[in-house]
Amino acid sequence: MLIQLFASLFLVTLPLALFILKIITKTSKSRKSNPPSSIFPKSYPIIGSSLAVKSHREDRVQWTTQLLQSSPSGTFTFRLLFGRRQIVTANAANVQHMLKTHFSNYQKGPFSCSILFDFLGDGIFNVDGESWKFQRQVSSHEFNTKDLRKFIQTVVDTELIDRLIPMFSDAAVDKTVLDLQEILQRFAFDNICKIAFGFDPACLSPSLPSAEFAEAFEDATVISSRRFRAFLSLSWKIKRFFDVGSEKKLRIAVARVRDFAMKIVREKKQELADKSSLESVDLLSRFLSSGHTDENFATDIVISFILAGRDTTSAALTWFFWLLSKNPEVEKEILKEIKGKSDMPVFEEIKDMVYTHACLCETMRLYPPVPVDGKMAVDDDVLPDGTLVKKGSTVAYHPYAMGRMETLWGSDWAEFKPEWWLQRDEEGKWSFVGRDPYTYPVFQAGPRICLGKEMAFLQMKRVVAGVLRRFKVVPAAENGFEPSLVAFLTSKMKNGFPVRIEDRGDLD
Repeated sequence: MLIQLFASLFLVTLPLALFILKIITKTSKSRKSNPPSSIFPKSYPIIGSSLAVKSHREDRVQWTTQLLQSSPSGTFTFRLLFGRRQIVTANAANVQHMLKTHFSNYQKGPFSCSILFDFLGDGIFNVDGESWKFQRQVSSHEFNTKDLRKFIQTVVDTELIDRLIPMFSDAAVDKTVLDLQEILQRFAFDNICKIAFGFDPACLSPSLPSAEFAEAFEDATVISSRRFRAFLSLSWKIKRFFDVGSEKKLRIAVARVRDFAMKIVREKKQELADKSSLESVDLLSRFLSSGHTDENFATDIVISFILAGRDTTSAALTWFFWLLSKNPEVEKEILKEIKGKSDMPVFEEIKDMVYTHACLCETMRLYPPVPVDGKMAVDDDVLPDGTLVKKGSTVAYHPYAMGRMETLWGSDWAEFKPEWWLQRDEEGKWSFVGRDPYTYPVFQAGPRICLGKEMAFLQMKRVVAGVLRRFKVVPAAENGFEPSLVAFLTSKMKNGFPVRIEDRGDLD
């Protein structure tokens, strides 16, 4: 009966979908030959600006950035199919309103949660209300411990010394071209799996092996993110119901990820039951030993942390090394800072790397790992810039665009300037000067501010010090390399970042 009902619904909606797609095709062809006089998209009855939105499906982050740069308020409202509204903003006052002042009115919402539920379940990044509060409280307690910080540094150092540096050494000798983006993703995946699970997938082993868990995780991430781009959400739901195409691939990938994660959860529970005291300090052991033994809860929250730790640091570091190749004077300053540290800097030395910290912040200003983040309005509201928000509307703040707003960073916003984050004292020593989190919401802000922020900087600065002390990373393209940003759940370089590794010799 249910199948018949769904099939009938499919037959009813298919003609409408085909009609709309036909209009889109004709309009797209017309627009190519007759470009619009204004950058702002036209809005039509019933379908709103859906035509323009679909035509910019692949470059939506860059396109919406142009719209926001051209908007006097830094905000733009899209009218979409059947009267739906989507608001996008790069206005810092609006961001503070959403993420702090009226936090309770801007939630993940059922639309976003349904898209990511198959993959993330009820993990901390996919829930609101009491469930989020509970997971946040538990996670916050576990993150704020010296033991975990020490464990993270040990994990990163081991991966760096045993795998990344030897791989770069071999590449320098053999003059091999490496895809730095893939290498850093593998590095980050090994790290976060060891930190979250106490499990080493060994993705960065010399042969760069294919790992079923890592590949399934990548498939689940990419396909889940593409659901957000679907012209009609019904389209992916129909494919999921009939288990075909990308949705079949997603089901298989998610099953592999969750089965693997659940197996580790059960093994860890047994390991803890057999011991009188906690010896492991990975996050999963901490959650389970603190009394949170529900297997689904543990699986959901750890998968969420892997997602957060895998792509964010690797994305930031990939863009960092590219920007460094274009700004040799910045690289010289970083090398001066590294030279003053020990070969394997301890935590206090890493903490004191303020110029490197500023360079990483500046990298993420221009290329934030999460370029756009959306919320749903629970009730009607008015943003500080006067934008009306209807109940159920999607409101997205746009870190990528915010890093490119003249109103926030001045006319030279396109320049890579670590000095924006620094000031010198009377002795000429640099000190770090942060920006408020609503002008720079790369780590979110307010109650949902990223718990792993300090962990991320610890990892990234350790990698920068370990790599640049020994090697120079050079883009492999002979005529220069200009990457193209592609955004899934996080931002990446389209087709990777091919580089050559040069031995720097003894920095000291």
